[in-house]
Amino acid sequence: MAKIQLLYVENVITRKKTNVQQTLDFFMRVENVSYDKRIDVLWSGEDGIWQTLPASFHSKLEHDQECWRAQIHFQLSPAHSLPGNIRFGLRYQSSGSEYWDNRQGANYSSQADSGIKVVCSAPVLNIGFATQLDGEQKNIPVTVAVDKFNDADKVTVHWTTDNWQHSHKTACHFKRNYWDKEALSNARNPNQYGVAIWKGWLRISRAFRLQYSISVERNGQVFWDNNYGKNYSLSHEPLKVLILNLHCYQEDNQDDKFSQIAKAINDLAIDVVCLQEVAELWNDGAGDWESNSAKIINDRLAAPYHIHTDWAHLGFAKYREGVAILSKYPLLKQEAQYVSDSHDVYSIHSRKVVMAQIKVPYVGRVNVFSAHLSWWEDGFAEQFNRLCEWAKAKQTAQVCATLLCGDFNITAGSTGYHLVADAHQYDDQYLAANSQGVFEKIFRVNDPYWQDYLSDDYRIDYIFLNKTSELHVTSATVLFTEQDYGRVSDHCGYLMTFEPNV
Repeated sequence: MAKIQLLYVENVITRKKTNVQQTLDFFMRVENVSYDKRIDVLWSGEDGIWQTLPASFHSKLEHDQECWRAQIHFQLSPAHSLPGNIRFGLRYQSSGSEYWDNRQGANYSSQADSGIKVVCSAPVLNIGFATQLDGEQKNIPVTVAVDKFNDADKVTVHWTTDNWQHSHKTACHFKRNYWDKEALSNARNPNQYGVAIWKGWLRISRAFRLQYSISVERNGQVFWDNNYGKNYSLSHEPLKVLILNLHCYQEDNQDDKFSQIAKAINDLAIDVVCLQEVAELWNDGAGDWESNSAKIINDRLAAPYHIHTDWAHLGFAKYREGVAILSKYPLLKQEAQYVSDSHDVYSIHSRKVVMAQIKVPYVGRVNVFSAHLSWWEDGFAEQFNRLCEWAKAKQTAQVCATLLCGDFNITAGSTGYHLVADAHQYDDQYLAANSQGVFEKIFRVNDPYWQDYLSDDYRIDYIFLNKTSELHVTSATVLFTEQDYGRVSDHCGYLMTFEPNV
């Protein structure tokens, strides 16, 4: 296909008692030539003045294809008339190259208040579709443009909320007064371009994800819009978990780095943050809450999170050093325990873990542990086993997943790492997200080809997910590097996303 292709244009004038408004909506398919690209609609109304309207990313299609959209609204006033009939073309700029879809220079046209004009060769097209489920949305509208087949016999949405383990069919209905009822417009249905609008509603209850495709039946033939074989998919936001060792106040420009961490949490809309080497001034063992690094970061968030923190021992001769959990969602339960043999606050080998149970909307109850364990030779095995026993005791039928998060002081592939893997209770989620199947090859079938795979993997920070979990990891990225928010510690952060299995 061409680098850029118009799918449809919508031109509607809404007439209300208080105002008259014209909306122009352009929907297009583009090839993802590079990340650095600009897509515009160059258009003119009846005044003949050409204008540039930037488009924005809408959704990803198969392979390197994407959907982009540009939309603009105009209010009629004594000083400003409406665009009315328009002419336009699409322009795609990337890496010094320029691509057009403008009918070889003749430009496209759309008549004022004409409704939708389908330009691509698609007899059925899903229009105005969303890519995310919002809030408490339980009924999802599906609007279908049937092009040139005004006498379609049936339009059906085929859908699932459990990855096609079960499927449903919902009939759409032809809405003869669609434009008048929906937008107080004079556009006819079917309109002057031969496009007929059908509408259906999908009742999905509290499902995390919806997938669907659309069929049109006419004279014994069936036509499909299944999003180019990918199906349409809407979901709620995944659970986003960040782990980061803060380096116990040992950083230069420490205050600026706290601000950078808070900025990343805000920008990336992270749900749960597990911190290690959280520090506050020792103050003869009494501590100083105002200097607590987790509190400082939390105070700099756009909206402060729920916080659970505790300390284990004296760090760097002047701090109470511990761990913390920050959560966007309320903490249903919270605990703190030593997992080390030593409880001596003056010993670096005293290790305490904090735990919180969080109810994540559309995901369920999740038990989260923030841990900073000792090195292998200093008691890792005993500490990890105690942590697992504690986590097992907290695993009830209501808990959909357990996440062991933090600095475990064992490198990937080391003896300590093998202890975790060989217990067959928890899996390394960074490896699961970025090297699918490798974990099985190394630790399940002992494939000799893969035995050295982790030799250059120097991670000691992990999220381990219990194998009976009802969640799975969907992405895992390294954070706080020179390429994103800058170095903020002697550790990198790891950001991972999780979704329900169905």
